[in-house]
Amino acid sequence: MARRDQRSAEAAAYRKLYKTARWQRLRERQLTAHPLCAYCLQQEDVTPATVCDHVRPHRGDEALFFDPDNLQSLCAPCHDRIKRREELGQDVVRFGPDGWPIA
Repeated sequence: MARRDQRSAEAAAYRKLYKTARWQRLRERQLTAHPLCAYCLQQEDVTPATVCDHVRPHRGDEALFFDPDNLQSLCAPCHDRIKRREELGQDVVRFGPDGWPIA
């Protein structure tokens, strides 16, 4: 059985931006320039980044979508876990290598 996309109609409208050659080039430049997960590095953990993430949600705003200053490199677990909580407005507590919370 085919899996239905659970995203909103608004999100479905800008999904096409991720398929553009312009986005693919920008994503590749970001991951090449910053190959390690930004969140993991805060904990002094070296993890390859596989996701090019928008720092501020673009919500279909093409200027923000293609702004290289609005991108960060993350590993998939950090993106899926931490970014999702941030976008839902939930508290996210990250810890440094010393075990203390990172402000």
